[in-house]
Amino acid sequence: MNRVVRPVDEPLFIRITLESYCLRLRRRRRGDADDQRIPLGALEHLQAGFDAAGVEKRERCNLGTKCGSRNSLAYYEHMIESHSVGARRVCRRFALGVALALIACCGILFAQTPAQIESITVPLESIDTPMPHFWEQMFGSGRAVLSLRDSYRQDLRAVKAVTDFRYVRFHNIFHDEVGLLNFDTHGHPSYNFSYIDQIYDGLLENDIRPFVEIGFMPVGLSADRKDVVDFWYHPNRAPPKSYVMWDDLVRHFVAHLVERYGIREVSQWYFEVWNEPNIDFWGGKPQQSTYFELYDHTARDIKSVDHLLRVGGPATAQAAWVGDFLRHAYSKGIPVDFVSSHVYANDTAENVLGSREPIPRNRMVCRAAQKVRDEIARSQMHGVPFILSEFNASYTNEPDVTDGIYMGPWIADTVRQCAGVVDLLSYWTFSDVFEERGVVRTPFYGGFGLIAERGIPKPAYNAFALLHKLGERRVPIDSESALVTKRADGVLVIALWNYAPPDGTGNKYVRPPRTPEPSKRFMIRLEGTVPNASMKLWRLDADHGNVIKSFDDMGRPAFPSRAQIEELKIAARLPDPERTVLQNGATEVTVPSQGLVLIEVSP
Repeated sequence: MNRVVRPVDEPLFIRITLESYCLRLRRRRRGDADDQRIPLGALEHLQAGFDAAGVEKRERCNLGTKCGSRNSLAYYEHMIESHSVGARRVCRRFALGVALALIACCGILFAQTPAQIESITVPLESIDTPMPHFWEQMFGSGRAVLSLRDSYRQDLRAVKAVTDFRYVRFHNIFHDEVGLLNFDTHGHPSYNFSYIDQIYDGLLENDIRPFVEIGFMPVGLSADRKDVVDFWYHPNRAPPKSYVMWDDLVRHFVAHLVERYGIREVSQWYFEVWNEPNIDFWGGKPQQSTYFELYDHTARDIKSVDHLLRVGGPATAQAAWVGDFLRHAYSKGIPVDFVSSHVYANDTAENVLGSREPIPRNRMVCRAAQKVRDEIARSQMHGVPFILSEFNASYTNEPDVTDGIYMGPWIADTVRQCAGVVDLLSYWTFSDVFEERGVVRTPFYGGFGLIAERGIPKPAYNAFALLHKLGERRVPIDSESALVTKRADGVLVIALWNYAPPDGTGNKYVRPPRTPEPSKRFMIRLEGTVPNASMKLWRLDADHGNVIKSFDDMGRPAFPSRAQIEELKIAARLPDPERTVLQNGATEVTVPSQGLVLIEVSP
């Protein structure tokens, strides 16, 4: 058969070259991949190509006025797509020239970029350290009343099945929809524990304990009935109109829990006072001093029921107020059994650290956690445990972040960095049974949960399932892309990942690029193990355990049919592990961009 050679679509050829190049440059930045500016060094090569093609500078200047800076992708896209003589000349004569110049000067290849190589030596005889599974023992969820739904409880059981899930935290246990506080016609309070009991019974029946967030304000007790958070269910954020009535509410609530479940059980719970009082979730003015007043009352109320109960705060956003909070509590003799705060990977350094340092998405959470840990260490209460009671890769709905395979390496790297810094990490949230912005409109919208609507596991769910296999002892290695652990049964468990920024940011979904980031090849040598020990290897990447690929192939239906939902659940499953053996105590593993690998090596 004769081979037919088709002419190259030269404008498209240059455009693909530019897109591929700009994509790599953006992703090599330490920030997110949403900046389309081209570094000036590379810009010179691009401009030289157009100069050589005879595209006049005046024409380029005019195009720059229309399309933005000449240091932008849009400018060159317009140059390529325009019908000017100069641009056609570039397309006709210099398509290959520009592409080859980019290849020569900037390292762009249309073929798969060669894999990066990392060598790791694992000294099994070295002193290992404890590796408690601090990242998988607590999760956040949608508000309290949602825990009565069957879909919530199904998702809770699904996450419990693959993690060491012990505690759940949610908002709104005092919201009027739970029905706890009522007033008669004379303004006298009464308490109805029907939904409270159903909520907590349901958790305990599934072997999950509450991490009780005290809040928000019952409307009848609020100093301002109209001061509400801009959520779909409008929680009231105002201080109480009477601290006498607030104290009575808290004491009755906690005393009922102890009476129903027993102090031996409830002493293992946590009571956290409010949620993010430093931002829009607390209406007291000034915020800090009025929150401290709320905390003082609430902590004393809880301890008045039984001194064994654990209470803490300040539950702030952006790792704020911890030093001030501990100084206040110490000076006033207020009990603090744990410190809690929140941080998200897209919080800014200015808000969290008070600096303009460019901190990438995979570093922010643990940088903030270290700040809090340092503040605790410098305080008079330096032994208090630290719980990061909310964290995630984004505090907004970003489909390319929380729905995608990006979460595998991001979660693994967060575990690596935060080990020894926090006592508990609470991922926000375990499920997309969640209604802060209203009823879910489509399964994959960038929700926070590990499980999407209708019980469809996301890649993040699979990441937690894989990391659950890690051992209880950590082996020291020199790598920022790996964890090596030992299990009590003697199995060596290794996590490897290839972190790359998300394919897109914001609430608009961006499909994965045609040319992915480079793979990474790990060359691992295990010192002191059986030379031909058997191995099992699990993969989470674009082609393994990735439901989004199937959802894209379906055309991303807003309301999948029942058959499509079942198909998506099947696509979400992790494949069975690959089985192989070490070769003279060594192995090589290639991990694609945004991939996570988990290896078990038998003793």
